Amino acid sequence: MATGRQMREIVIVGGGAGGLELATRLGDRLGKKKRAHITLIDASPSHLWKPLLYEVAAGSLDSYAERLEYLAQGHWHGFTFRLGRMDGLDRANRRVSVAPTLDEHGDEIIPRRSFPYDTLIVAVGSVANDFGVPGVAEHCIMLDTPEQAREFHRRHINACLRANTQTEAVAPGQLTVGIVGAGATGVELAAELHDTTRELSAYGMDHIEPDRSLKLLLVEASDRILPGLPPRLSAAAADRLKELGVEMHVDERVVEVRKDGLLTASGKFIPASMMVWSAGIKAPDFLKDMAGLETNRINQLVVRPTLQTTRDDDVFALGDCAALAMPDGRNVPPRAQAAHQQAGTMAKNICRRLAGKPLKPYVYRDYGSLVALGRFSTVGNLMGGLTGGSIMIEGAMARLVYWSLHKMHQIALHGWFKTALTAYAHFISTPTRARIKLH
Repeated sequence: MATGRQMREIVIVGGGAGGLELATRLGDRLGKKKRAHITLIDASPSHLWKPLLYEVAAGSLDSYAERLEYLAQGHWHGFTFRLGRMDGLDRANRRVSVAPTLDEHGDEIIPRRSFPYDTLIVAVGSVANDFGVPGVAEHCIMLDTPEQAREFHRRHINACLRANTQTEAVAPGQLTVGIVGAGATGVELAAELHDTTRELSAYGMDHIEPDRSLKLLLVEASDRILPGLPPRLSAAAADRLKELGVEMHVDERVVEVRKDGLLTASGKFIPASMMVWSAGIKAPDFLKDMAGLETNRINQLVVRPTLQTTRDDDVFALGDCAALAMPDGRNVPPRAQAAHQQAGTMAKNICRRLAGKPLKPYVYRDYGSLVALGRFSTVGNLMGGLTGGSIMIEGAMARLVYWSLHKMHQIALHGWFKTALTAYAHFISTPTRARIKLH
């Protein structure tokens, strides 16, 4: 660890769930007390909890109302925010390189910069993995950012408006959404789109009949939806989706995306007018072998139990961009609960590091999985330290637990009091807000 500076430089790259929680914790513990200078770097000026992006895409959540401004959070919690996208690392001189920031016209707003560090934490999350499938970039929308989610929503609303105002009947397949990947994001998006389209019909779009005009397709390469979750949870979710009229194609690996649909390895062609790709993740490409650090096949930085990278004790990684092997040989899964846990462990370890104490290992604790299937239905299981085993939950109880996950994230950022006030304000304003955004 560097000892030449009076004020330690701790740089966190990535303001997702884990990175922002860590910056907030360290800012409160170290930044406000002038024990270290905490810098958070992110390519976006604001934060939105990534598990909410499917609601933004479906139109049931206003991303602008839910976002948190990094500058304001830094002011309140003792860290400095810098806008920019990391694109390089000089480990010898301990400096992070940040690319120039351009406006929508390509004009430079902020020039290229570099920032010194004594401790670097990479928390840049993950992006969709297209696996090199032809046509994905041209014809599919990913749901990695609020901008992409808003773009899908805009296209979906425009398609519904066009269908509602045309003189002829809505043609078969005119409103068909094909979702590649039946993990949590794909399944939740399908269920939410069913609900929001019903709202459109209720608002007066009479030509849009939810059970006839809109067709929702899920295409999954595994033999069941939600392949990463317990089979009984997958079965419960599949039953609910069938009730909603969602068409599921399992054991079908997409090998090509065309303008009008999806071609699978079995030779099946699945027509679709709009397509979303959520079939896997990878860490951002710039991490691949960055500065000689060890990475795996999906660009994740390989880390030890202390979350330090294998080749540099001064560089840490957490969240989806980190590959940490568990005792059973599998890596810690890329879930929000893992990032939340790692941020808590790392906050304590950074304080121990500054005090010259040994670091404690991170141990993943699986508290279960929850999948929202529309506004009134949720299925999931609770396990680990919560129950001592595994129990399946559905309905109101599952919905309440699902809602609490977001509140836990907000509590980590704002504390109990502000989170309670925000929840109350949201509750009392509900009667005056439309259930779906139309713009």
